[in-house]
This record gives sequence, C-alpha cells and structure tokens, in this order.
Amino acid sequence: MTTTNADNNARFVQEWREWRAGWERFLTAPFGWLAATASNWVDEEPRQYPDLPGLWWQEGKKLFVDPQGRTMSYEGESFTEVCGLDLSEAPDDVRITAGDVEIGVTYRDQYLVVTYDPQAPARNDFRGVPVYEPDPRFVLKGRFEPYEETKSVSLDSVGTDSHVYDSPGIVRFTYGDEEYALSLTSSVNGMAAVFTDATSGVTTYGACRSLLIPEPDEDGTVVLDFNRALNLPCAFNYMPVCPVAPPENRLPFAIEAGEQTPDETSK
Repeated sequence: MTTTNADNNARFVQEWREWRAGWERFLTAPFGWLAATASNWVDEEPRQYPDLPGLWWQEGKKLFVDPQGRTMSYEGESFTEVCGLDLSEAPDDVRITAGDVEIGVTYRDQYLVVTYDPQAPARNDFRGVPVYEPDPRFVLKGRFEPYEETKSVSLDSVGTDSHVYDSPGIVRFTYGDEEYALSLTSSVNGMAAVFTDATSGVTTYGACRSLLIPEPDEDGTVVLDFNRALNLPCAFNYMPVCPVAPPENRLPFAIEAGEQTPDETSK
C-alpha cells in the first residue's frame, strides 16, 4: 500500500494530539504547575508566609524549616522539629511535603519557596492552553554542534536576577534562506532551547517559550518540532523562576506553532 501525503499528515496530527493530551495531564497533576498558589523569598528572619505552613528562614546556604507541630518530609525522611537543609546545589523546585500541600524550593542565592495545593483554582478551573494548530512547516532539521566542554551561560530570569545554566552546545538550522543558531541548556529532562520569535508578546508569552531538543543522530542531526514549543511555569502564574531567552535565541521571524499565551496570563 502506498503512503500518501494525506496519510503522513494525518499521522503527524494524531501523534501531536496524543502528545498534547499527555502534556496537559502533566500540567493538571495534583502538584503540577497549575497548583501553585503562592511564592515567597525566604530571608534571615524566621517568619510565616501566606499559604505556607511552618516557619521558614535562611542562614548562608541553608534553608531552615520549623514545622510548628506538623509533620513534614523531604526525600522520604519525615521531620517534626526544626530542620536545616542545604539545597543550594539541588535541582530547581525540589519538593518538601507538608500535609495536603507541597512546597517547591529553588535556590538563587536566596531561597524561593512555592506552595502547591491541589485545590488551587487555576488547576480546578483549567480548560486547556491556547495552541496553534499543528503545522508541518515548523518541523525543521538542525545540526547539533557540541562544545568540547560544557559551558556555563548566564540567563536573565523572570522575577529575580540572572542564573547560570550548563550549555552543551548549539543547534544550527535554516528557515527560509537564512541560517540561525540556538544556544542550548541542559537539565534532568535533556537539552532544550528557550527562545522568542516575532509572536512573543503578541500571541505567545513574551519572556520565552521552551523547546526540548531530542537526542541527536550519530551525524548530529536533530529535529526541531516547534509544534511542541511549550510555556514555562511563569507563563501560568508569574511565580516560579524561569529563564529569559538570551539575545542569540531571539528569532526575527514568527513561529506560529506550539503553545500560545495561557488564559491565566492574559486575564
């Protein structure tokens, strides 16, 4: 049986729809991004914060928590007394559990703590993310060019100062008759590019969107499917810390593919 262009396009759209369904299940998880209800920067003074159980303060690189009679836990270890944790080298948004809520912890010289509550209105009222219809024109081939050694790159952040990320290399690709290069960052989820384009601040979130970069082929070829460009957490609630696209990742053309500005942000 001969495969037609119509067959290929139907399969492309179906795979995209299945992927979108899985992504929105992630967004609406009980302690996912949409469950964020409050964010607070901890200082040296032990204090209570709105929507955050216990007393919290910082000494040097240590975060201190006084559960005040509650049982809290971190990495499966419960504590009911004052606990000091050095999370300065931990991944962003590591979680401490406190009863029915989770507290995400991110270190930026100062600790940011974000409360996640499954009863958050943004989660319970979620009706999906506005998104462009899938378009094969925005599936582009690129070439991954790794650095000899991982570099440290400093990116501005939403809501705070710049932060240093590991960069494994760049991806070069062609759109129209022009060649472009995206600087990549690496994380527990693999390689990604945070970028803006001519839709940013118009139909898509202004700070950036993020595109996961698949594992390159042996010759360095990668597929850049901008239909899978995603918003970062700050696009939904302004609270978690997110990077801003670096100058080299600010593309001059419109990528009318992927997620648009969430309804929560545009209200």
